[in-house]
Amino acid sequence: MAELRAVGAPKLRTHTIGEVINLLREDFPDISVSKLRFLESKGLVAPGRSSSGYRIFTDDDVRRIRFVLSEQRDHYLPLKVIKSKLTAWEHGEESPVAPDKGAPPEAYFATSGVSLSASEMIRSSGLSSDQMDAIVKDGILEPTILPDGSATFTDADLTIARAAHRLLSRGLEVRHLRGIRLAADRQTDLLGQLVAPMLRHRNPDNQRRSEEILSDTAQAASIIQETLIRSRLRKLLDH
Repeated sequence: MAELRAVGAPKLRTHTIGEVINLLREDFPDISVSKLRFLESKGLVAPGRSSSGYRIFTDDDVRRIRFVLSEQRDHYLPLKVIKSKLTAWEHGEESPVAPDKGAPPEAYFATSGVSLSASEMIRSSGLSSDQMDAIVKDGILEPTILPDGSATFTDADLTIARAAHRLLSRGLEVRHLRGIRLAADRQTDLLGQLVAPMLRHRNPDNQRRSEEILSDTAQAASIIQETLIRSRLRKLLDH
C-alpha cells in the first residue's frame, strides 16, 4: 500500500490498482485492470500517480469506483447518467426522500384481452369511418392485421379512439393529433433508453426490472405532462 502526504498534512491511505481490485473483487467479481483504466478514461475516477508513474487510488477513489460499479450492476445505467449521479452524490445532492411510486407493472400494463373489429371500433368510439382510416394511416392507432387481411383493435386502441373523438368533436383535425403521437413517440424513445442495456441481456430478473422502471417512469412522465398542460391552460384562462 502506498502513502501520499502533502507537507504538514496528515497521511492519506492510498492503494495500488491491484489492491483496489482485491478490495472490490468480492462484490464485483469481473473487476479488472482494464475496467479501472476504462473508468478513468471516461472521467469517472482520477487516480494520482506515484513518482514512478504508477496509479495511486485514495479511499475516496475506491468509494467512487464502488458507486459507479453498483449503479452499473444494479440499475444498468449508461456511464453518462452515472457520471451525473456521481457528481450529485459527491456534492451531497442525492435526495434522502424516497421517490413516489405508481401502480405496479401488473396494473399499468394490464389489458383486458378484448379484440374489436374495425366496425366495432367505429360503433364504440363514435369516430366516422373516414376518421378511423385517417388516424390508422397516421399511426395513432396501430391495429393487428390478421392473415385474412382484416384488422383487430385492443381495449387500448378503443381508449385512444374515444379520446380522439372528443378532440375532433371540439374542432381539431386529424392532422393535429400527429403532434400528440410524435410527443408520445419521443417520450417512449426516451424512457426506452433507461432499460435498453437490460433488454439486450434478457432474463427474468432483467425483464421484471425493465417492467418496473418503465411503468414507474411512464406514470411520472404522464403526471408532469398533464400537470404542465393544466397549469398553462389555467394561466391562459386567467389572462
